[in-house]
Amino acid sequence: STMPLRIVTANVNGVRAARRNGGFGELAALRAQVLCLQEVRATHEQLHEAIAGTAFSGWHVSHSPAATLGRNGVAVLSKQQPSAVRVGLGAPEFDDHGRWIEVDLDSAIGALTVVSAYVPTGDAEKPEKQAEKYRFLTAMDRRMSALATRATRTDRQAFVSGDFNVAHRQEDLKNWKGNLSSAGFLPEERAHIDRWLARGRWTDLGRVAAGDGHGPYTWWSWRGKAFDNDAGWRIDYALATKDLATRLRSVRVARAESYDTRWSDHAAVVVTFA
Repeated sequence: STMPLRIVTANVNGVRAARRNGGFGELAALRAQVLCLQEVRATHEQLHEAIAGTAFSGWHVSHSPAATLGRNGVAVLSKQQPSAVRVGLGAPEFDDHGRWIEVDLDSAIGALTVVSAYVPTGDAEKPEKQAEKYRFLTAMDRRMSALATRATRTDRQAFVSGDFNVAHRQEDLKNWKGNLSSAGFLPEERAHIDRWLARGRWTDLGRVAAGDGHGPYTWWSWRGKAFDNDAGWRIDYALATKDLATRLRSVRVARAESYDTRWSDHAAVVVTFA
């Protein structure tokens, strides 16, 4: 089986905890060439310590920690050395929040920009927290548009992945009726994803792979029986620009076998291109 490029995205819920709980062994078994991480929650030194002695120890590490220690943090680990790394969305407010990193790679399938993104959670009960989320999504609108435009004018395609903290459609969460006024499924949040996907500029690879049915979900609350009942949300995405999307071979959600084998409240999303 040819595997020119496989990219995995995962919200690890803290790299140090992920290391302790076997997360890096699970991620290594997915045999990717690029690994996008969210909620790293570590300094550069702690991230390097977490991957020391794992399959990723010799990899190139591009990391944007948050100024507030122990929060957020995104990274892209790649077998190949990036030709460029950019941090932030071009919106100064978010530059040191550890929420957006872009890595340029000359991949096996061509010139590529890979993004690891972590969108604020928001809170429908707390207007200032929700307003921050909308400011981030608006900054993301601009960057997504710029990346898509560049992809049509040059040969550099783009792959944007991560925890978007928004379920796009009713099919993307089990209990959509009960969440119509919850952060993560508000119409104004979902409209941002509509904008990105408009006119076929970006393709939601997870939805292409899943068809029109419900799920597969990528996040389940630790509480109650959410995981056992598959009462989850699909909030972890992989989006590709038009030409890159045509190279898609497969997408799968690496859901844990059982509740007690989970090392994060998210599952990794595995995307293979050919």
